[in-house]
Amino acid sequence: MLRSVHDRAELAALLRKDAALHAYELGDLDDFFWPYTTWYAAGDAVGLIYHGQPMPTLLAFGPHTGVLLTGLVPLLPRTFYAHLSPGAGAALAPAYTRAHDGGPHHKMSLAGDPLGPAEGEPLGPADLVELEALYAQAYPGNWFDRRMLETGQYVGIRRGGRLVAVAGVHVWSPTYRVSAIGNVTTHPAHRGRGLAQRVTAALCHRLRASTDVIALNVKADNAAAVAAYRRIGFTVVGDYEEATYVSTGAEGSRA
Repeated sequence: MLRSVHDRAELAALLRKDAALHAYELGDLDDFFWPYTTWYAAGDAVGLIYHGQPMPTLLAFGPHTGVLLTGLVPLLPRTFYAHLSPGAGAALAPAYTRAHDGGPHHKMSLAGDPLGPAEGEPLGPADLVELEALYAQAYPGNWFDRRMLETGQYVGIRRGGRLVAVAGVHVWSPTYRVSAIGNVTTHPAHRGRGLAQRVTAALCHRLRASTDVIALNVKADNAAAVAAYRRIGFTVVGDYEEATYVSTGAEGSRA
């Protein structure tokens, strides 16, 4: 039976059964993210709707996700982005159609200390303008929440006084001891030199002091990125699919 859950301790206990797979959700229990979340459970399956971005995002992974989603259908926004276990999105039909396919992704986790060379300096709110300029050139349209600069968990590499590579976090929670790396990029003129790997390793060293689980999401077909993360020591702990879903009623209203 689907139920709404408001008890963070209960949610943490469910999610910690596979903390590496559920690192993002565990982090979203933190006070920093909690006000932007709505939670549901069906048995051991947990679903999170995150409202901290212009388009709501649904996260649901693991066994029995299809049962959870079937119950959620009447409660979901008319349009949302989703991270779901492979094939689980079928449970949303026919009420929703898949309007944009983000493709298969890996969830990766770092079990020990990071391997290989590391380089980078901490970034903060004072670096926002320079960081946004780098993203505009190197990673347009990325999912960047400027509030995350306040965590102190962004690391950058400069060459000639200019920011040319960066690695940051989507989630950082010392309370729940989890972090999720994101927004990793290198300026096009400086690619092919291993800077993304070096700056990510430097961030991992920084995160290891405050979190036990260091995770990330990466497109399954991004072979170069997957290989770089493996060299640091990350391993694949699960797969999922990203897509935008639109209610069939909403589609009809636009016709």
